[in-house]
Amino acid sequence: MKAAFLDYDTVSSGDLDASRIAAAVDELQLFNIDESRIADMIADVEVALVNKVTLSRELLNNAPKLKLVVLAGTGTDNIDLTAAQKLGIAVCNVRAYCTSSVVQQVWALILSLTQHVHEYSRMSRDGSWRREQSAAVLSHPIRELQGRVFGVVGWGELGRGAARVAETFGMRVLTANRRGAEPHEGRLRLEALLPVADILSLHCPLNDATRGLIGPRELALMQPTALLINTARGGLVDGPALAAALKSGRLAGAGLDVLAQEPPSEDDPLLDPGVPNLLITPHIAWAAREARQRCIDEMAANIRDFRAGGRRGRVV
Repeated sequence: MKAAFLDYDTVSSGDLDASRIAAAVDELQLFNIDESRIADMIADVEVALVNKVTLSRELLNNAPKLKLVVLAGTGTDNIDLTAAQKLGIAVCNVRAYCTSSVVQQVWALILSLTQHVHEYSRMSRDGSWRREQSAAVLSHPIRELQGRVFGVVGWGELGRGAARVAETFGMRVLTANRRGAEPHEGRLRLEALLPVADILSLHCPLNDATRGLIGPRELALMQPTALLINTARGGLVDGPALAAALKSGRLAGAGLDVLAQEPPSEDDPLLDPGVPNLLITPHIAWAAREARQRCIDEMAANIRDFRAGGRRGRVV
């Protein structure tokens, strides 16, 4: 089988070993991401490996030899699954490869916001601490996490991983029921979770039911002392509404590893330097080297299984 990794440079800076993928196919090409050339890249291959690249209905329709799409991750919102199914193109993803990496990022954001690490580091270096010791030390409120509520939306591998760490801090974990699903014992409706969560961490997929999940109404239900953490998908959160809530003091802070558009446009309201208590990182929660190597090794395993007639990691 001939295979092409359409955006290999988005998972490796030369620090990964792709030999297992190469061994799983007959011929492998590794491309740097170039959206204008995707149609040419997949025109003559049977296996397309993708991370950030979007494969639309049109692109899939014009890839007559394509039999398998292998995702470098869990999310499938960049693939037209309906079109793939109609065309008989199998799609598989990789799960549970970056749990440790993502959980570390979740808690890096939480602890940075809770301890005001950025602000206190700046004050230590710009002379504020030296000039006015008492005012500097007490200028940003620090709260203990013990006894507070950690709210999880998306009780999968990542949500459970983040929750385990919350419990080590002595936090009480509450989970939201999936929107539109039957009530699940021990879970709360999102509208009931929002007013009691001191930290709300999002770990659900982006789909028609979750797009804009946290908007003006939901933000208004949250405590003004609460933190919002999103390391899942940017489209889960209404960006302008979040920026407004932070500016007005309606929300204490937010940590985001994802935005609705990536890279963001220059006029994204969340990039306004006037938005306080907001940390944004460029979708790197999954990016520990160990997690990335694990991911491409799992992609190779998916290809081998497909060639053997299996359904490992299959989404479609």
